[in-house]
Amino acid sequence: MPHTIAEKILAARSGLHEVDAGELVTAHPDRVMSHDNAGLVIRQFRAIGADRVFDPARIIIPLDHRVPAESERTAAAHKSIREFVRQQGISAFYDIREGICHQVMVEKGHVLPGELILGTDSHTTSYGCLAAASSGIGATEMAAVWATGELWLRVPETIRIEVRGRFRPGVAPKDLALHLIGKLTARGADYKSVEYYGPTIAEMPVSGRFTLCNMAMEMGAKFAIVPFDGRTREYLTERTEGDYTPVAADPDAGFAERYEIDVTDLVPQIAMPHRVDNVVPLPEAAGIKVDQVVIGSCTNGRIDDLEIAAGRLKGRSVSSSVRLLVIPGSRSVYLEAVRRGVLETLLEAGAVILNPGCGPCLGAHQGILAPGERCLATTNRNFKGRMGSTEAEVYLCSPAVAAEAALIGEIPERLG
Repeated sequence: MPHTIAEKILAARSGLHEVDAGELVTAHPDRVMSHDNAGLVIRQFRAIGADRVFDPARIIIPLDHRVPAESERTAAAHKSIREFVRQQGISAFYDIREGICHQVMVEKGHVLPGELILGTDSHTTSYGCLAAASSGIGATEMAAVWATGELWLRVPETIRIEVRGRFRPGVAPKDLALHLIGKLTARGADYKSVEYYGPTIAEMPVSGRFTLCNMAMEMGAKFAIVPFDGRTREYLTERTEGDYTPVAADPDAGFAERYEIDVTDLVPQIAMPHRVDNVVPLPEAAGIKVDQVVIGSCTNGRIDDLEIAAGRLKGRSVSSSVRLLVIPGSRSVYLEAVRRGVLETLLEAGAVILNPGCGPCLGAHQGILAPGERCLATTNRNFKGRMGSTEAEVYLCSPAVAAEAALIGEIPERLG
């Protein structure tokens, strides 16, 4: 019987010949990831009476959400995590210097095609950029996985999205992601796997695929997967020597829904407050004043994102009415941005460079908004109170639009 990528991966990780959408399976993930919330996982792990993790080599813990610690409570949580990884012999621990968990996972070779990866962060769907099936779970579920090495999952239905056409200048994968969310809505892919196909996807670098898979969570996706191809292989060759077995959907696999998107006429997109699916073309948001601009996050914190922003800011100055915050996604991205002179360009333009991490995206520190303020960000969520005050507004966009807005102090009508 023909199957989708998600069905094949879940069958293999459940020790079954085949599975169909809707079945419940007991799956054994290849790797599991937790970040600062590992402190909560540790408490749950101990509460169920567990003593040793199932396999320390398959657990990855980067600290990224509140780094450096912004409070005594966070500092204590970080301390408990450091002690736990030493006790358990977890070697893949990345302390505050390394960067955002999802970026670190793909950079450090912890994601391989055909694998099942679970993480205590909703945007774990990002790893589908390397043809893996990856999904976020709760801290209590992760505690059970740490103890047993398994977790039951329902096999999701799959949506096939085929993308064709060439992006206009200034239009990016982030714009495609926002357009799709606006089209399908925030619940359009609830507990479904999304597979991306078509010539536009084939030409898209892994960085852009990362953005698509990351944002798929905002339409409810359980998994988001770009099938393995030459670009995947090239990216992995530089980062891992591990063996892997790519998985492809069968030609006649059963998809629950199919969508075809032509990006030829797509313009930059803006997600308006307070929903990610409240998406409009750039001209419809033009003229809205902004107090803060954020470029970075797991959605758009890679070197090409920073280069796009720097290209627009080079030789120019950020508006005196705007605070421009730039957050490289990882230490590796930060170093590369230094080598290429990207950070120098951004600093000369008036940007504030933050340490690699989640920064203001989660509303914990580093750029909290005051009542009545507006922020335009390349992040992935804009619900009320996301970056601080519930009386503030967050708008979402691509790095190019964010950079242009930082220069003029408002959302531009078009990209020059």
